[in-house]
Amino acid sequence: MSTLETVLLSLLVIDALALISLVLIQQGKGADVGAAFGSGSSNTVFGSSGGATAMTRLTTWLAIGFFVIAFGLAYTAKERSEQADRLGIPQVINSAGEKTMDLPPAGDLAPASGEQNNEIPEI
Repeated sequence: MSTLETVLLSLLVIDALALISLVLIQQGKGADVGAAFGSGSSNTVFGSSGGATAMTRLTTWLAIGFFVIAFGLAYTAKERSEQADRLGIPQVINSAGEKTMDLPPAGDLAPASGEQNNEIPEI
C-alpha cells in the first residue's frame, strides 16, 4: 500500500469516527417537544436553539469529507489496478499469442483419466 493510500485510509477512519460520534451526540426531533413545556432547554451548551445549526453544518461537512476521501481511495485503487502489467501479475495468453482474460475451454480442465470425481472434499 502506498503512502497516499495509507493517509487517505487514516483520514477516512478518523472522519467516520467523528461522524458517528457527532450523530450520536445530536438530539432527535422528538426531544424538542419537552422544550415547549419548560424543560429547561435554554441551559444547553449552545444556547436556547440547542446548537442544531452548528452541529448540522458540521455533520454535513464531515459527510462531504467522507465521500470525497472515499472517492479518492477508489481513484487510487483504479490507478493501481491499471498498473497490473507492470507489477508482474501473470496473464492468460491464448493460442494466437494474444493476452486475454478468458478461461481455457472446459475440455482442458477435465481430468486426464476421463473419470469424473463427484466426491465432496472434506474441509
